[in-house]
Amino acid sequence: MILAASSSPRMKRLLTRFPITAEIVRRFVAGETRSELLGVAAGLLAGGRMVSVDFLGENTTDRAQAEATVAEYRALIRDLAALDRPALPGIMATPVEVSVKLSALGQALPADGPAVATENLRVLSTEAERAGVWVTVDAEDRSTTDATLAAVRELRAEFPWLGAVLQSYLHRTEADCRGFTRAGSRIRLCKGAYREPREVAFQRAGEVTESFLRCLDILMRGEGYPMVASHDPISIAATERMVAEYRRGPSRFEYQMLYGIRNGEQLRLACEGRAVRVYVPYGRQWYGYLTRRLAERPANLTFFLRAVTHNS
Repeated sequence: MILAASSSPRMKRLLTRFPITAEIVRRFVAGETRSELLGVAAGLLAGGRMVSVDFLGENTTDRAQAEATVAEYRALIRDLAALDRPALPGIMATPVEVSVKLSALGQALPADGPAVATENLRVLSTEAERAGVWVTVDAEDRSTTDATLAAVRELRAEFPWLGAVLQSYLHRTEADCRGFTRAGSRIRLCKGAYREPREVAFQRAGEVTESFLRCLDILMRGEGYPMVASHDPISIAATERMVAEYRRGPSRFEYQMLYGIRNGEQLRLACEGRAVRVYVPYGRQWYGYLTRRLAERPANLTFFLRAVTHNS
């Protein structure tokens, strides 16, 4: 139901009329402007965590909008590169990264959308390499998976550090993981947050977790660099067991968690010497992102509804 609401203009109008909504959004979104985002990112870096920043937006169907998104990301990359980055003992990962959705770069444009998005991704990767910033290509709904992974494979010839995201709730993901296990391959493994039919995706939480752990085992046994994107204590405990079994030091994998969720756990892992990266979104197009976060954890929905009810 919540995922259905993510694409409902009527529901968006209903929720955004409450003044308290802005306070809820600030829990999960760093702000609407880059200046707000940079303050949050600087604080996380100073506290021993790394960041992956997402300029919110997707499903761009206008070339000018895609170009504006590229311009914002280029400025973001330069600004992130200028931030102080305290050394993290034993961790070799680049502390600052941007996360990019190819649909925001023009993938859905008529006729040549995939080619436009790939070229825009090349522009951003060139800027990022010059600045010492990583780029990871976000996963979206299943209709974009083949084109997105094709773009990543093409550009990894020039930028072998380019990251990609795989979603364990899709039936195909185990096979996709096997194709991304070579040395240096950066894969963010998450559970998935889009509404997909049972023909292509697991529907039950337990099935998704089981798939996540099978996929994670493939990545951990490989030569790449797994990025474990989960807040689930079961998945985190399993990760620690795999790290010990496959003798992966802190420089050969990282945890990733969402801004505003399980802050205490992020700090605990960072204090134990683990590489922890916080996924930090910003921008005015926060509605779809927020509703997907609410769908992922009932506790998030409870927090939101309690605030709206008490202030309506």
